[in-house]
Amino acid sequence: MAADRRPSLPSLALRASSLAAALCLALGSAQAQSLQELYDAARAFDATYLGARAVADSAQYKYGQAEALNRPTLGLGVSATRTETDPPGSLPRDRFGGTQAQAGLSAKYAVFNRSNSVTIEQARRNLEIATADLESAEQDLIVRVAQAYFDVLAAQDTLATSRANKTAIAEQLASAKRNFEVGTATITDTREAQAKYDLAVANELGADNDLRVKRVTLDQLVGRVNVQPKPLAQPVALPAVQPAEVDPWVTQAEELHPGVRKARVGLDIARLEIDKAKAGHLPTVDLSGSLGALRQSGTLYAAQSGTTPSASIGVSLSLPLYTGGAVTNRIKETVALEEKSRNDLDFARRSVIEGTRRAFFGVQSLQAQVKAYEAAEASSKLALEATQLGYKVGVRVNLDVLNALTQLYSTQQSLAKARYDVLVNSLKLRQAAGQLKPEDVTAINQLLAK
Repeated sequence: MAADRRPSLPSLALRASSLAAALCLALGSAQAQSLQELYDAARAFDATYLGARAVADSAQYKYGQAEALNRPTLGLGVSATRTETDPPGSLPRDRFGGTQAQAGLSAKYAVFNRSNSVTIEQARRNLEIATADLESAEQDLIVRVAQAYFDVLAAQDTLATSRANKTAIAEQLASAKRNFEVGTATITDTREAQAKYDLAVANELGADNDLRVKRVTLDQLVGRVNVQPKPLAQPVALPAVQPAEVDPWVTQAEELHPGVRKARVGLDIARLEIDKAKAGHLPTVDLSGSLGALRQSGTLYAAQSGTTPSASIGVSLSLPLYTGGAVTNRIKETVALEEKSRNDLDFARRSVIEGTRRAFFGVQSLQAQVKAYEAAEASSKLALEATQLGYKVGVRVNLDVLNALTQLYSTQQSLAKARYDVLVNSLKLRQAAGQLKPEDVTAINQLLAK
């Protein structure tokens, strides 16, 4: 079989892949944005995170309302009354009238009220829950931004790979047509190449649409339009998982995870609720006082006209003797709810442990896949070169070349996605262990192209 004098397929494929990647970088370099920049934008735009932050802020004021129960209250009261009286059988000119005006300050302070003390402590614990919820919302935002960011990069790589694959197959199709025209190949080679080319066109269209969808998701998350994320710096150096064993991750997760902390505080609140219910059997002691003046004027109050000052101070004690079983049943209810809170805490711990182990082994598996794909990429390149050489000397057919070409690009696409998955799942591992912080975004941001 006569040799085709066109450039070799490996060189064409590699040039096409490099050209597609360079084109993507050139188009986005003017407005490329880092992961850190987009995360900062999402913190100021994402409605879910902003809502959680507003709830956390409101919890502080609710705690302040509860603290007011342990402080005295002071009120001012002012009233005025006009009275007109007509004695029986009198004329209108004999009418009696008078005015009463009263003003005073009243104060009250709870000297002893166990229910108020427990309510204040519960409000403080609820503030801790709001803080844990805000921390969870922030961790969730980090993961969502990173996922959307690397989804766009993966979609870009897929599109670039699809275009490079289509370009290389087009060259092979043209070569098959030339060889058929000169009689050195059969029509089968041309039809096989045409089928591969048509499939490559369909894959390119699908990849282009997927990239558009991924861009919309990222734009919506950060509140910007046409976001162009920065790619990973070359050569790619993925960080190792530290600690390298799963047990330290699990131990830290049981202590640090906001979900576990929230459930633990929930159990404390349930126990405080029992104390509040038991306070229904305890007395309450209040200190009250008032200071005021009464002014009377007019013919009705001729004998008592003038201003009369008044002041009072007193202590009141209230002790419930019989409540019809309300307090007793309330105590039983809170004891049952404490048991529920204890089970919720156990479930939260088990869920966190399971999620942390699953995330850890997932990252380990992905890191191993990256190494396997890197080896597969090198092997696929050598296989493509060998297949192309065999095609030139007549020991391989056109379909073998097309299959080797498709295998190379598929491996490169899988390798790129596996690398992105390692980064995203490393963040998910830290989230599962309750350790995810904004500083972790900065660490991954260092892996991006400058």
